[in-house]
Amino acid sequence: MSALVLVAVGILTGLTTVLFGFGGGFVTVPVIIWADAAAGPAAATVAVATSSLVMVVGAAAATAATPRPVLRRLRGTVPLLVLLGAGGLAGAVAASHAPARLVHWGFTAYLAVTVADVLARPGFLRPASAARPAAGHRTFAVPGRLGLPVGAVASFLGVGGSVMTVPLLRRSGLPMGTAAALANPLTVCISAPACAVFLTTAPGPDTRALLPAAGAVDLGAAALLLLGALPVVVLLRRRPPRIGDRLHARGYAALLCLVLAAMLLRTP
Repeated sequence: MSALVLVAVGILTGLTTVLFGFGGGFVTVPVIIWADAAAGPAAATVAVATSSLVMVVGAAAATAATPRPVLRRLRGTVPLLVLLGAGGLAGAVAASHAPARLVHWGFTAYLAVTVADVLARPGFLRPASAARPAAGHRTFAVPGRLGLPVGAVASFLGVGGSVMTVPLLRRSGLPMGTAAALANPLTVCISAPACAVFLTTAPGPDTRALLPAAGAVDLGAAALLLLGALPVVVLLRRRPPRIGDRLHARGYAALLCLVLAAMLLRTP
């Protein structure tokens, strides 16, 4: 895959980081699987590892540019953040030893369940009747007890956790813009320890053709993706686009459907 294509995908990654809180995982994993197809069965593992690096850098940049009043909603969530990091570490260790097909199909199944959830269950596209305005919420929408499983599943599949956290935040009454913004610091907590594991993981024989590489991370692909993503993150955080809340939610669901189709087309 050409460098220009990866930079273009990086631009899309920056858009999804800011608009949907994805951190890039749901865009970068399918793309890197395609780009590193020469790695054979290990392509899915390389994709998850590379995605973790792209996510931690992109989500950190988005978090740094997020307005402080939005980030204040994270007060009192230290136990959640710690457990997200612990789960991220555990999931990365598991992914580095798991069969590549399990990672690929786990990612695909996770996407399918999420698509069905946001389309069928009230509270995401169609606000639930029980939802209250976000200003009335004093308790963070993601309970601390979910930190470990969310972090583990997210880092195992290379998705950053936003596809679990954004719907939870959304159903608590938050607008999509705020839910997406809060997903970025949560993604950093998950992706940072996961990225450290992948960078120090000894590459298998199928990944030796990936140069330059560090551990299971394709540094060349990551650099090109970030080259496209970071300027977009900075620009959109400084001048956020005005998108209607319902249209914003529909765009989130549509992107999930698109990525699911891409994963089904690229079967190992």
